[in-house]
Amino acid sequence: MWFSFWRSRDRFSLDELRYLTNQLQKVQIVNDVNKDFVIEALRSIAELLTYGDQHDSSFFEFFMEKQVMGEFVRILNISRTVTVSLQLLQTISILIQNLRREHAIYYMFSNEHVNYLITYSFDFRNEELLSYYISFLRAISGKLNKNTISLLVKTQDEEVVSFPLYVEAIRFAFHEESMVRTAVRAITLNVYHVGDEFVNKFIASAPQSDYFSNLVSFFRDQCINLSKLFSERPKNPCSESVSAILAKVDEIEDNLYYFSDVISAGIPVVGSLITDNILQLLILPLLFPALQIDADSNLKIGAVTSLYLLCCILRIVKIKDLANTMAAALLYPLETFAANSEVKINGYVSGNNCTNESEEPLVDSVTLVNAGKLCVDIPNKATSSQVHPGGIIAERDFSCSHLSLRETLLSYVTDGDDARALGSLSVLATLLQTKELDESMLDGIGILPQRKQHKKLLLQALVGEGSGDEQLFSFESGSARDSFSSELDGYLKKLKEQYGVFIGGAAASPRIHRNQVLDALVKLLCRSDISTEILWDGGWLLRQLLPYSEAEFKSHHLKLLKDSYRNCRSALVQETKGIWVDLLITVLCDQWKKCKRAIEASSPRKEPKCILLPFQKLNSEDIPAESSFTAGERMSELVKVFVLLHQLQIFSLGRALTEQPPIQPQIDIPEISRARAAGLDVSGPKPGTEVKFENWSLVSN
Repeated sequence: MWFSFWRSRDRFSLDELRYLTNQLQKVQIVNDVNKDFVIEALRSIAELLTYGDQHDSSFFEFFMEKQVMGEFVRILNISRTVTVSLQLLQTISILIQNLRREHAIYYMFSNEHVNYLITYSFDFRNEELLSYYISFLRAISGKLNKNTISLLVKTQDEEVVSFPLYVEAIRFAFHEESMVRTAVRAITLNVYHVGDEFVNKFIASAPQSDYFSNLVSFFRDQCINLSKLFSERPKNPCSESVSAILAKVDEIEDNLYYFSDVISAGIPVVGSLITDNILQLLILPLLFPALQIDADSNLKIGAVTSLYLLCCILRIVKIKDLANTMAAALLYPLETFAANSEVKINGYVSGNNCTNESEEPLVDSVTLVNAGKLCVDIPNKATSSQVHPGGIIAERDFSCSHLSLRETLLSYVTDGDDARALGSLSVLATLLQTKELDESMLDGIGILPQRKQHKKLLLQALVGEGSGDEQLFSFESGSARDSFSSELDGYLKKLKEQYGVFIGGAAASPRIHRNQVLDALVKLLCRSDISTEILWDGGWLLRQLLPYSEAEFKSHHLKLLKDSYRNCRSALVQETKGIWVDLLITVLCDQWKKCKRAIEASSPRKEPKCILLPFQKLNSEDIPAESSFTAGERMSELVKVFVLLHQLQIFSLGRALTEQPPIQPQIDIPEISRARAAGLDVSGPKPGTEVKFENWSLVSN
């Protein structure tokens, strides 16, 4: 009998839960003497209720009957130690996360106990306590739906006037600890995705709406820090600086993906708030002016960083209004945006310095008409003694500040250093691939692919709109009647009325803009001072704009490409006398396949972060100029350029590229047959062997 009286209670029993609850009710103050018991009791109660939720509903019925949640709140109020607060937050977090029965969650969120804990004045100077508190908020947000969220808000006249979970969470949105910021973002996304109309209205109203402007301001500061890291890299070109840039890039892209996730929640007002703040706080006053500034400007974002950020915003933040407004703004002169910033316009000039620079104005193929608008004027003849001729530019006598942003991008393509050229090509390619961008916007900035142009004109001709039939069957796809579309006009009007961006003067036609883009790409392909990787990127963009057609190629385009091709071929012929002649054909075949894949790919090869970290070649002092490594690198670069220009020639003739280069096979002589039978490599050219690429030949002597 005595044995049965003193026997231990079953750990997972209702009796154990009843015993622990009774003991907690007897506690009048929590101090160092009894804190260990209280902590263990709280932990055990969470364990028992989790077990009961899965096996025995009477456990939670007892929990509700005895109002144990009220006991938890009472224990918190009489506690004098942080450890008890930690355990209490952990206990309730575990309960909320693991309870599966819907009525159990409803009970937990009712009676204002959870809201009381959310608004309780914890001492957040204790980092561990803050971590437990944020986990507690995150656990609550994970159980939100249209039914449970109503238990956590206060309403008045059918308007939400208080939502402690959201308000308290966003207080820590910009905490120095990244894990806290990540958790807060998860909480807000859980709230947004509930889709409660009244809660959404509360979120989008002041002062809660300040969260979105503060979010963009925080992101802007991160962009400025990235630009600072990038500008300091030439002074400290170590692996640590590269790691710091990559870490900041990851942080920036995470922020943009958060913007995208918020937008995907489908709250129109919030999407508009994010769009307006990104434009007003970042793009219009900082990123656009950064494309053309002098070294004395106080602006803290450089041109290369700006190009990278523009690419990322377009790629990640899927807002139609944002993408189209950015595209429309490219038609405005830089001075329009500089007026609202502290930028001093002094004209863009190319150079090797990746920070802000100021040199002599560029010279290119445009002349000024109609208040800063441009028309194309390229000479018919051009000569060059370089591998890539560059004589397609005529002098201009006006300030570079009158160039529109799109023309500034093209000037980077034609005369910028590697980073700026790659950045500008990436921006154009990103615009081309942005699904949220209207085709009329692409047409307006001159990068609408020819196949889409024909499709648009055909549709206009079929429905009898405007001059679509006239343009479709004309020699050129554009005409004097070419004009901007109503969609583009709408966004230009929005820039003026909503963002105060306005410039007078008639706009040039999409056909002129398209010619400017083609001129810039042709000049890029004729440059000798640019990385071959960037030339391949230019080839990809040209392939997108002119798929298997020479209709848009002017005679001077073809002449320039052929002149450049002949010069490159002559240089490559000299390599047949070099030390790597035995690998020449192997490299040609390999690069042919790679180049074909590159220019026929559905998307660019590189991510935007490559703009900040381009491929770095070894310095001449690192490896002697006469070394075999230098000779091999020179030969490989020549082959890459040669293959690109050769494929573009085939492409300009409207012919498809073959999988293998059109090399004329060697004569099947007995020596070669015996060598092949013996398993020897006979791919390299031998003395006296002639290798032909259709209209060219290399002779190995």
